[in-house]
Amino acid sequence: MSMTRWGRPLRAVAVAASLALVAAPAATAAEPPADPPAARTEVSVSPVDLDGPAISTVTVKLKNAGPQRMRSLKVTFAGPVGWAVQPSEAAVSGSLAVGASARAEFRIRVPEKRPGFVLRTFTATATYSGGDGAGSATGTRTEVVGSPLPDLAAAYNNVGVTDESDTAPGNYDGDGNSFSAQKLAAVGLTPGATVRALGAELTWPEAEPGTPGNVSSAGQAITLSGQGSRLVFLGSGVGSAATGTATVHYTDGTSSRGQFGFPNWSFDPADLHGATLVASADGRNRPDGYGNAGIAYRIFAHSVPLDASKQVAFVVLPSNGNVHVFATAVAP
Repeated sequence: MSMTRWGRPLRAVAVAASLALVAAPAATAAEPPADPPAARTEVSVSPVDLDGPAISTVTVKLKNAGPQRMRSLKVTFAGPVGWAVQPSEAAVSGSLAVGASARAEFRIRVPEKRPGFVLRTFTATATYSGGDGAGSATGTRTEVVGSPLPDLAAAYNNVGVTDESDTAPGNYDGDGNSFSAQKLAAVGLTPGATVRALGAELTWPEAEPGTPGNVSSAGQAITLSGQGSRLVFLGSGVGSAATGTATVHYTDGTSSRGQFGFPNWSFDPADLHGATLVASADGRNRPDGYGNAGIAYRIFAHSVPLDASKQVAFVVLPSNGNVHVFATAVAP
């Protein structure tokens, strides 16, 4: 689509695509030696106005953090599939000095808002020679439409704990089995109890036995807050493939990803997938009552790393229903 066809957007945006160099301060020290790894080129994307339908202007900033001048610099920008962007590429003539920055402006057609919670990811890619020597660098920004769930309890969708006097509501594993509330209490897991694991203080669900009290993960977005080194999950697996990727979103619009997993609630090695054993309950509740005495049914902890310099906004759980999460917390 040519720019002339966008001559009268719903929101007037008349900024032509351009790439403007920002002068770097004069160097005061010799260039770093070649042996240490060069600093990574920095690429960032400005906030995107999603109040469509409209044409929004987006600014991409790039900083040459490498030890050499940057040449043949080109920047591309992309939004969600099907969203039109102009120009397709912005280029700068000449070269970019060490420590200098460049900015490129793009216009993107934003469609009308739709109801519900949606994540919109925008990606800027720079290609170049020189600089840090990598040849390319990418920056992303994720914008949120709608609101994630207010807390983990709002996502509870599985009855994993039942009273030994009424085991029928339980269905932790898809076969009608569940943890025994009495046996969990014997190892300190009572409603609202504090659980310390992997440097975090987590709260065992306050849900009454026989009611939903854990999340069978299906990509739910859960509001969180805090700042620290890692996000800790308390849970257990169903089957031996209870793994997935959690995506943590920060208040500045950036995100990070990490894989974690839990062993099966019984029989798997306790350190499978890198998990840490937290508690073991004796036996379990079956549809016909308590049983399997002498066999351990377990709760584990695992974590994903965080950018400790940023404030957490929310987390998107893995899309794997075998991963069951009872609690989350940010560890210092």
